[in-house]
Amino acid sequence: MGRPLRDILDAAARGVFPPADGRTTVLPQPCDRDAGVLSFTAHSVVFTDEDPRWVRDTLAALDCDRLAATMNPRFLAALMDRTGRGCETVDAVLVGSPLPGEPPLALKEIEDPHHPRAAYARARRDDVRAWTADGGVVVTGRGVAGRLEVSVEVDEDVRERGLGRLLVTAARHLADEPLWAQVTPGNARSLRAFQSAGYRPVGAELLLRRPDAATTGRVGG
Repeated sequence: MGRPLRDILDAAARGVFPPADGRTTVLPQPCDRDAGVLSFTAHSVVFTDEDPRWVRDTLAALDCDRLAATMNPRFLAALMDRTGRGCETVDAVLVGSPLPGEPPLALKEIEDPHHPRAAYARARRDDVRAWTADGGVVVTGRGVAGRLEVSVEVDEDVRERGLGRLLVTAARHLADEPLWAQVTPGNARSLRAFQSAGYRPVGAELLLRRPDAATTGRVGG
């Protein structure tokens, strides 16, 4: 499943990044669901089934810093028009290593496939699993190129008490491989929770969603 892209992600999880050479790597989509742009330090990866020449020509025509071209709104709009896909936002991408032992709080796995958070995740990920804690939910599933991704939700009445940090820490105890998170940069509370739980920022990402993808329910990663 999307081995070239997965190789780049696996290397980034180890702290080995594409060369900071100002270039853009264009790769096929790992699957029909997932297309988008990954931006590392001075190197970007565009994964799409569109003609790579179109990608490069469109980037070259932009009047902007070439290091920022793949995340330039004009390029992203052109890519959405070309693919017929939409998007939500550019996310910060973080990764955390698995942790040994038991999670730091009690979790109960959700068996109901119609639970709102689990249902939302299934529109974007495979092999979704979800757990509840007192005041929150943690969800894992396989997203871009089969990487293991995590998202959390904290009830409004228990926020600012450190539960988000405990939930994303718990997810590292549930995983046996690197765990990825996508967080809206403006969601400073969520970013702080992931970073305080040991997740490391590795880049930025915009995913292009198919027209049939769900568009509601996105909270905290």
